[in-house]
Amino acid sequence: MTRPIRAAGDAVLPYLEIAVGAVWWVVGSLALAGGPGTVVLAAGIGVTGLLWTAARRRHEAGAALGPDRRAKVIRLIAVAVGLVIASGVLLGVLTWEELAVPVACVLVGALLFPLSAAVEERSWVAVGAVLMVLGAAGALLELDTAGRGPQGVVGMGAAAVLWAAGAYRLGLLEELRNRVGR
Repeated sequence: MTRPIRAAGDAVLPYLEIAVGAVWWVVGSLALAGGPGTVVLAAGIGVTGLLWTAARRRHEAGAALGPDRRAKVIRLIAVAVGLVIASGVLLGVLTWEELAVPVACVLVGALLFPLSAAVEERSWVAVGAVLMVLGAAGALLELDTAGRGPQGVVGMGAAAVLWAAGAYRLGLLEELRNRVGR
């Protein structure tokens, strides 16, 4: 049995996947050469804008977290940002800076597990697992190749996963299916 689509305004942190996906898209597009990279970046900004607008129309500011849950979410996000920065610095010191993006993807995926428990959003467990697998695969690919290809694959892949998960969680895919089915 499928989970019913949320009513307007009751999604917790409705813009999380969209915003984090946009960051990953920027990271991925930086791996591309100037001209194509700019076009890909612009396309990602367009997708982010469309998703953000649709989510805002459907969910406004989203469901209130409450002070305790809000504090926990802020702590988790601060820890994740700190770990991503620290791992990037450490990998740079070890001259393995090419692994910074895949490791960051694994860390972001791992953050979604406790964040899922904090806001009671089970779908983030699956998204976190996919991001961790994507990051691990990107690290293996990076160790096997020279260049910035895996950064693009991991960045844009993570963005696509997050955007798709956000669209599904917010009921945007169901809404699109209903419009097309008319």
